[in-house]
Amino acid sequence: MIHGEEDYGAVMDDETRCAHYNSHLDVIAIKFKCCGRWFPCRKCHDEREKHEAETWSDSEFLTKAVLCGVCGAPMSIDDYLNCDNKCPGCSSKFNPGCANHYHLYFDVGNLSKEQIRPERTR
Repeated sequence: MIHGEEDYGAVMDDETRCAHYNSHLDVIAIKFKCCGRWFPCRKCHDEREKHEAETWSDSEFLTKAVLCGVCGAPMSIDDYLNCDNKCPGCSSKFNPGCANHYHLYFDVGNLSKEQIRPERTR
């Protein structure tokens, strides 16, 4: 359990670090659209589940599908994509390299983080 949510996969600590990503900045979990389960990363999902992972469409970006592993604050996908790599709840820093993997979780197309943020409508 991570802040009251069951976290699946190769979780190594109570801040959602896993066997695949475990730097001091790797402290988020993502709720997967396909199964509604929290995992630290796509590799953890794929190792545990027998189904294909699904990405969240941009029309679902207000869904609370990201969890800060430090304070437990749930974030909408939109909030996570626009948080400048730090938790809006506790200011813990997140791994900026995660932006390279957004397409595995969220339907961001070919947009860069800079293109995602200012013009998003709520």
